Amino acid sequence: MVSSEPANSDGLLQAILDQAFNSVVITDARFDHGGPLIQHCNPAFCRMTGYSAEELIGRSPRILQGPDTDPAVIDELRRCLKEQRFFQGATINYRKDGTPYNVEWNISPIHDRSGRVRHFVSLQQDITARVMAESERDLLARALNVTRDPILITDANARIVFANQAFEQLTGYTAEEIHGKTPKFLQSGQQSEDFYALLKDALSRGQPFRATFANLRKSGELYYADQSIAPISDADGRVQHFVSVSKDITTTVERQQQLSEQASRDALTGLLNRRAGDQVLEDARAAAVTRQRPFSIVMGDIDHFKKVNDRFGHAIGDRVLVDMAKRLMAQIRETDHAVRWGGEEFLVLLGNAPVEVAATTAERIRRVTENQPDPQAGTITVSLGCGQWRDGESIDALVDRVDQAMYRAKEGGRNRVVVAEG
Repeated sequence: MVSSEPANSDGLLQAILDQAFNSVVITDARFDHGGPLIQHCNPAFCRMTGYSAEELIGRSPRILQGPDTDPAVIDELRRCLKEQRFFQGATINYRKDGTPYNVEWNISPIHDRSGRVRHFVSLQQDITARVMAESERDLLARALNVTRDPILITDANARIVFANQAFEQLTGYTAEEIHGKTPKFLQSGQQSEDFYALLKDALSRGQPFRATFANLRKSGELYYADQSIAPISDADGRVQHFVSVSKDITTTVERQQQLSEQASRDALTGLLNRRAGDQVLEDARAAAVTRQRPFSIVMGDIDHFKKVNDRFGHAIGDRVLVDMAKRLMAQIRETDHAVRWGGEEFLVLLGNAPVEVAATTAERIRRVTENQPDPQAGTITVSLGCGQWRDGESIDALVDRVDQAMYRAKEGGRNRVVVAEG
């Protein structure tokens, strides 16, 4: 049932003030008696300051000021009040027991019916907890910025929300440039989709992920980072953020690559050595099995090479080998591999190529070798065999089959190409 009696407006106003969450203070608008002075304050204001209403009414709010109260804020407050303008600000005030608290408040002038300002009403809020949280975040940000390791933080959708100065220095991107983006723009293309699938799977299960990433700087330069990515969950176990901590290991990786390259190369010719050749052959066989990609090999042997060494010496023999290696590299694709298989024997692996391509390549090698004599040893020729890998065949069986074809080329008069049977 709705009452038809008008509500008591004064009682309603008092109830609102008494039950308001925010602190409310009402002062007069006089400045000639040390004011403005407090005329009313609600219970929330009393709880915030530690004073009772009786202790506050009739006194100036200046009793709340102390050593760390910002004088510039107070000066601006008084200017606004005297000019009868709205004021908003924040500073440090002090409770009755002397403890400081951070307060944020706004003050509005209240006009009577004639337009004269009779009162000021101030809405205040204790923001100590917020200021402390912001201070802690600022401290954390400063701490993260002084660390030498690049740090990146994303939200649950992998959107970047923070990057420290070390990350900026490593990548060349500023935090402002990448804020809101996903780290995908760093990818160099050198790592497979399977690599990123493993990353996504680990993080989706709330597990950390650590690996060496090959990424690109803003300049386009490649760099390597030992990177750990871990999820950060809230109290209910829901992932809210991901944090990535990296270490720039570009120099180490490049050195390892150089050492690996040196270890896999024949010192004289620069071709892959026998051990590295065995590995690329096994890799080609695995690709052929899983991806149905055919591959072929060419094996060659320099004709009468022992006579070259015996007649002209090992220095000339070495030159013949080096020139042979150069011809091989000039006649094959960047994706193919040339191997020094033995003393004067070599092997060429032609990926994703049938035997017809291998035979054509072998013939080019034979012809260019014959047509480029050595200044002292004269005409150099080579005998070659070639063949395509067959389903289920081992690498040893393939090499043996093509090796036999090469020796049939020698037995047939040398300086020729023979395709392996089968």
